[in-house]
Amino acid sequence: MTGKERAQFRKQANTLPAIFQIGKENITGPLIEAVDGALKKRELIKLTVLETSELSAKEAAEQLAAATEADVIQCIGRKFVLYRPRPEEE
Repeated sequence: MTGKERAQFRKQANTLPAIFQIGKENITGPLIEAVDGALKKRELIKLTVLETSELSAKEAAEQLAAATEADVIQCIGRKFVLYRPRPEEE
């Protein structure tokens, strides 16, 4: 992914609401499945890490990106953005 593409995604993500929150249970199987489903529909999603979580936003972003084969677009404070292109329809 080029810097220009990443900048465009950051611009789009600026107005997105966070659709998932990571709390004291951290990253679980159902959360990974839900994030995977959201990435299939939306491609670009924003998540929030609550103060009760043991993970930092960067750690959570890296773990979820690895589990869902997504790219981390940005991580600011307790929020982060993931992107994964939709699979090609066959």
